[in-house]
Amino acid sequence: MAETNFDVVIIGAGPGGYVTAIRGAQLGLKVAIVEKKHLGGICLNWGCIPTKALLRSAEIYTYMKHAADYGLKAEGIGFDLQKVVERSRGVSAQLNGGVGHLLKKNKVTVIDGTAKLNGPGRVDVTGPDGKALPSLTAPHVIVATGARPRALPGLEPDGKLVWTYFEALKPDIMPKSLLVIGSGAIGIEFASFFNSLGAEVTVVEVLDQVMPVEDAEIAAFAEKQFKKHGMTIMTKAKVTRLVKGANSVTCTVEDAKGKTREIIVDRVISAVGVVGNIEGVGLETTQAKTDRGCVVVDGFCRTAEPGVYAIGDVAGPPMLAHKAEHEGVICIEKIAGLDSHPMDKNRIPGCTYCHPQVASVGLTEAKAKAAGREVKVGRFPFLGNGKAIALGEPDGMLKTVFDAKTGELLGAHMVGAEVTELIQGFVVAMGLETTEEDLIHTVFPHPTLSEMMHEAVMDAYGRAIHF
Repeated sequence: MAETNFDVVIIGAGPGGYVTAIRGAQLGLKVAIVEKKHLGGICLNWGCIPTKALLRSAEIYTYMKHAADYGLKAEGIGFDLQKVVERSRGVSAQLNGGVGHLLKKNKVTVIDGTAKLNGPGRVDVTGPDGKALPSLTAPHVIVATGARPRALPGLEPDGKLVWTYFEALKPDIMPKSLLVIGSGAIGIEFASFFNSLGAEVTVVEVLDQVMPVEDAEIAAFAEKQFKKHGMTIMTKAKVTRLVKGANSVTCTVEDAKGKTREIIVDRVISAVGVVGNIEGVGLETTQAKTDRGCVVVDGFCRTAEPGVYAIGDVAGPPMLAHKAEHEGVICIEKIAGLDSHPMDKNRIPGCTYCHPQVASVGLTEAKAKAAGREVKVGRFPFLGNGKAIALGEPDGMLKTVFDAKTGELLGAHMVGAEVTELIQGFVVAMGLETTEEDLIHTVFPHPTLSEMMHEAVMDAYGRAIHF
């Protein structure tokens, strides 16, 4: 490695890290990025992308089983779990190579190794063989080390009978029964995948609704659909004990009243959140502060140490790839002297790719009211949309939340087919600060699922046409 002095050194090449590196190079900065495992990080290799590939296989399998509903014939329907997984891994491998190409194209120096801050402006690097590489220097160092699965005491994953998302992405068996601890995006997506392939799935959530960050009405609709598809959902309950057998796990589940029951399953998935990778990064050699497993940063991702920054999961929630990417752009543009603006976390969309899909942006109805807002709420069911009926996807709903006084769109919440693609329309609307009048006078194409967005807006003001 000829060069050791850079304008910016980035630790971690996940979505936040590699996007930041590319944007920095575009701005004329001399950038190095250090990655110890995989270009693309967890999202590309062990998260967002491979799970979507698995879920796509499950979706097609579900459609095949219901071919008769579409006037089609499909006999001898089945699946090969190993090939489903191989396809998923292949998708990740293809994109991993693409990230490498983009970094090379933008003349970013990529270093294979483990990086550690040694005071502000200095980064020590250890190669894959354990030997020290030349240290790097830069006036700006960005920590983008991501996060890892959180483990609860006494319920720690072992990689064999109790899985994290790593093992769930490459299952050694197709479990006949499965218990998922936690009903956030990770837990519900894996519950949906294995349920679609025929596993008997139980989801245990300690809070009073599944998908706790979602609007209560949307979460209730989703829960009803999950149960319709055969899942067992247990809210206001917690797993207190796991007893491992030769090839099964006995799970003790306690409800809100303290009553317990035992559930025996082939496998358990622990999906109780993630915690930032703050250890071993050398933060203690700087003035950077941490709080609850994450690095404390301001609106421009600056830590308490001048010249040291943190972005993405390691910088705190929401722990989403698109949040990491946008944070990285804000951070590097600020470093380059551009007129960058802090990110409004209220405008970050969230998507869960279960069946049915769930997507949202902004305030839930409850949070809007808790903030003292007087609101107008609109709803529209998939059952009232011609395209949804034609697709054979009549189960779903859209919900909008407006400020009653100003017409500001405060939030949008959806459950149903392809809502993860629809939500961006409301994200753009919020970014442009459109009002209900702007949206009502917008012409939506017919026949599309997006027409429901229009109807959900109009319903908030008593003007819905098709419901």
